[in-house]
Order: sequence, then C-alpha cells, then structure tokens
Amino acid sequence: MSEESKNKSVLDIDNSFLDDITDLIHEKSDAALINIITDLYDFDIAVILDNLKEDEDALYLFSLLNIETAGEVILEISDDRREYIAEKLNSEKISRIVSEMHSDDATDFVSELDSEKKDEVLDNLDKIDREDSHEVRELLKYDESTAGGIMGKEYIAVNQLMTVTEAVSEIQEKAEEVDQFYNLWIVDNDNRLVGILSLKRLFIALKYPEKTMGEIMNPDVISVEEHMDQEEVAKIFQSYDLVSLPVVDSEHKIVGKISIDDIVDVIEEEYSENVARMAGTDAEELEKKSPFQIAKLRLPWLIVTLLIELIAVFVVQAHDEILGKVILLAAFMPIISAISGNTGLQSAAIVVRGLDTGNININRWWEPLGRQFKTNLIIGSAVALIVGLTGYLLSDTESLKFAMSVAISMFISINIAGLIGTMSPMLSKRLGFDPAITSGPFETAFQDVIGISIFLTISTFLLTH
Repeated sequence: MSEESKNKSVLDIDNSFLDDITDLIHEKSDAALINIITDLYDFDIAVILDNLKEDEDALYLFSLLNIETAGEVILEISDDRREYIAEKLNSEKISRIVSEMHSDDATDFVSELDSEKKDEVLDNLDKIDREDSHEVRELLKYDESTAGGIMGKEYIAVNQLMTVTEAVSEIQEKAEEVDQFYNLWIVDNDNRLVGILSLKRLFIALKYPEKTMGEIMNPDVISVEEHMDQEEVAKIFQSYDLVSLPVVDSEHKIVGKISIDDIVDVIEEEYSENVARMAGTDAEELEKKSPFQIAKLRLPWLIVTLLIELIAVFVVQAHDEILGKVILLAAFMPIISAISGNTGLQSAAIVVRGLDTGNININRWWEPLGRQFKTNLIIGSAVALIVGLTGYLLSDTESLKFAMSVAISMFISINIAGLIGTMSPMLSKRLGFDPAITSGPFETAFQDVIGISIFLTISTFLLTH
C-alpha cells in the first residue's frame, strides 16, 4: 500500500468510520475488517480500538490482527483497554505477541499482567523462544524507573580485535534483530565497553578492510550504569544530543541499550508527574484511581493548605477596624493575593524545570535567585503602578495614601513571592525532597497569608498616620 493512502487513513477515523467498523464487527465480517485494518498504520488501529464504545468490540477487532501487528498495536492503546484485552486473551497468544516485541516493550507489557498470568506467559515464552524469555526475565528484575528498567537488550557490539571486514559481517548477521542503530559499540574480550564507532566512520574505513576496530574506534564513549535513575539518563541524552546510549554494569560490561524513543517517554512521564505534584495530586489519578482513592490522595494537601489559609482570617480580623473605615481595601485583598501567588508559582515552576533539566545548579543557588530577583523587580514595579493608579482613581478619600498602600503592598508581595518561589524548590532539593511537591499548594497558601498581612499592615500605617 502507498504512503499516500496510509496518510489518508488517519483522516478517515471519525464517528461515521467508527460506526461502520462497529457494524462490521457485529456482522462478523472478518474479511472486510482485515481488508480495512491492513491499510492502516499501527497507531491508527490503536486509535480505532480506543474509540470503539464497547470493550468486546475492541477485543474482537484486536483478535483479527496478525501477531506482529498485535505486538505493535497493544503498546499504543490506552491502559484500561490494554488491561481488558490482556485479561481476555489466553496466555499462549499473549506469549506469541510478546515474542514479536522488542525486549524493553515486552518487559513493560508483561510487568502489567497479574502475577499468575505473568508466570504463565513467561513459561509459554520459554517454549517459543528461550532467549526472549531470558531477556524479559532479566529486565523484570530492574526497577522500572532506572536505566535498566527502560533499556532494551537489542544492540550491536563488536570486538576491538575484529577487522573492518569481519565487523561488517557481524553487523549483517545481527542487523535483523535490531530495529535501529547508528553506532557500533566496541568491546574487549570480556565484553567491557572500550569505544564507539559511528556507521559513517565504518563506511569510510571500508577502504582499509584489514584495520581493526580498536584502531579506528573513538575511545571516548558515554555510558550509564544500569541502576541510574531514568531522569538522570534523560539529562545525559539532552546534554550530549544522543540518539542511543549503552548501559553497563558495575564491571563496565554492556547489558543493554537505551534509545531516544525510550527517553521521550521518560521526559513525558516526568513532566506529567511534576505538573501533577505541583497541583498536589497524582499524574495518573484520572486513569487508574477510583473517586475515593483520588479524594484520599488530594484531601490531605487541601486540608494543610486550608489550615494555612485560615491564618489569613485572623489577620483580617485583627484589621477589622481599618477595613470598616475603608471598605475598598477588601476589594483589593484578593488581587494582591492572586497576583503575588501567581508570580511565586511562576518562579517555582521555572526553578523546578531548571533543576529537572540540569540548567540550575543548587551549588550556585545565587545565580537563579539573582535572575528571578531582577525579573520580579520589573514585574513588581509594573503591576504596582497599575494597581496604584487604579486605587487612586477608585478611592474617594485619602486617594494618594490609598494608592500608595496598594502599590507598595503589591510591589513587596510580588518580590517576596518570587523569593519564596525561587528558593523553596532549591532548598527542598538540597534537603532531599521532591521540589515539585513543595512548590504548589504551599506556595499559594503562604503567599496569601503574607500578601494580606503586608497589605493590611501598610494600609493601616499609611491611612491612620
């Protein structure tokens, strides 16, 4: 099938198309369904499976896929639908599907199965392909958030004593097992990583067929240890613009390979977790948790935030006399709190992101603090001028003093919020906590209290003296 017709298939997946697919499923028109899905990309088939209304219909359509396509499609569908399909399929078919996957994908899929079915699948996989089974079992031993947990076992390594001609023959034998490769890893007789060689350099070296890999390799090769956290691995990929990376054990022997597509998934996962944590929640709560579990997860954060916010009630009560005389003060309190709180969250988000990517070094904490301080001076001045002018125009009495009150309060609150928002993630990181967790609800709550306290204190002083 042509690329053009495949591209058109993406546009055809609409409600009417899904209705037609559903009708064909109910009519058991297998030949027509197979003819349709044969012309689709694996991702498009996954989209159809996810958007069919009934799980049973999705299972029926999935059962028509050949084993190789099924292995690609099941990785693309949503967690809930994949869980349903995996639950309904027998262990023997799952084993055959797993045997067609790359080792890292197979491991991720198998790890999601319940323990009984996982054992059955692995036992069946032993009969189908003992090597695949061994690789999956080995990868299952790693923590899923480490380099070993995201690596695959498909890679090409050649001995440093091999000639160019011998290395090319080795590549030709192994190429079918490896989806994509851009570099060769060079090892010694004990499988220890000693160098790297790009395919480009290998092609150039073809005019010197008797040269050894050790003579033409680059000994300066970047690798990661198998138990390194996946977030640190992602930083290395980003820092050195890599497309693949060898994983080594404590003896520097190659145990696997991490590809850029694995790192894209890691970056997306880490970003989702950080955003969710800054909101005081869980990245997967909507997909995997019941309403009770979600409430149990979020309620403690909200209660702690509420307790902090209640301090503002006592602050306001302590200034009830001035509020009674100048009613307009009450109208500006939420503005002071909201703008300063948002400024603090912006600063915190920038610092959390910088810590994640490695662009901010907590050992040089004064650099981001200085940048944010200068930025907040500009922001605070601009916003203070606007609210001060607004306060002057709206106030009937003591207009100048009222304008000064709101302007000064806004300026100070914004700068304090920026200071807290910048320092709290770095301090949290230094103490060994997750900065994303500490920078959400608490930042907003503390800033509400601080902003209101500053505003009412300055207003009381200026308007009564």
